[in-house]
Amino acid sequence: MRTLRFDGWIAGIGTASGARVVVGHWARSPFGPFSDVMFEEPGGARLLLAPSRETADFVAGTYVFDEVRVVPVGVRVTGRRHWAVSAPPLGLRFSTGHRGLPGLALRAVPGPIATSPSWIALWDRPARLLLGARTHGSARAGRHQWYGARDLRPVTSATVSYEGESLGALAPVEPPVRFGPGSTPRRPCVVRVTTRVAVAQGRSRTGAVP
Repeated sequence: MRTLRFDGWIAGIGTASGARVVVGHWARSPFGPFSDVMFEEPGGARLLLAPSRETADFVAGTYVFDEVRVVPVGVRVTGRRHWAVSAPPLGLRFSTGHRGLPGLALRAVPGPIATSPSWIALWDRPARLLLGARTHGSARAGRHQWYGARDLRPVTSATVSYEGESLGALAPVEPPVRFGPGSTPRRPCVVRVTTRVAVAQGRSRTGAVP
């Protein structure tokens, strides 16, 4: 196995319609900076929106989707708290508030410790009980993921549209998303995270599943 590292942010947002959105905004990755969007419809259909075939193959080789589309994905962050995401046919705008106790606690842990697999595994059960989120787990194609959270801010407002139609007011991320090992807290939030993905040595750089 070899380990690939992704540094960035994950935003998880629920809507009154029952649709849920997970945005990955990666400042550093084996593929360079990129963003992707995972969307689960109220009926349960799971869609990946990724900016290139290479990133789409890697993400789809790790998580589970019913449909994968390569589309322009743009993320703009203004003043660190106001986000605008464009991934046709999905549009998303949201704002974050002041960090609470979870964010303060995560920031207090030194980076090398917070991102180590042993520390991440230690906090998996508490994270499930307190936040409804997993910190590590097995993925497709024999892969394993670790999510080293470094900070957390609550999402205080959001507007989400799909194919031009509003998906309703901001709501908890319920039911939990079903993309695979990754999850997001029940309460909408943005998490500063370092993700490690262990992949088989024999796979290609994208890790596409044959």
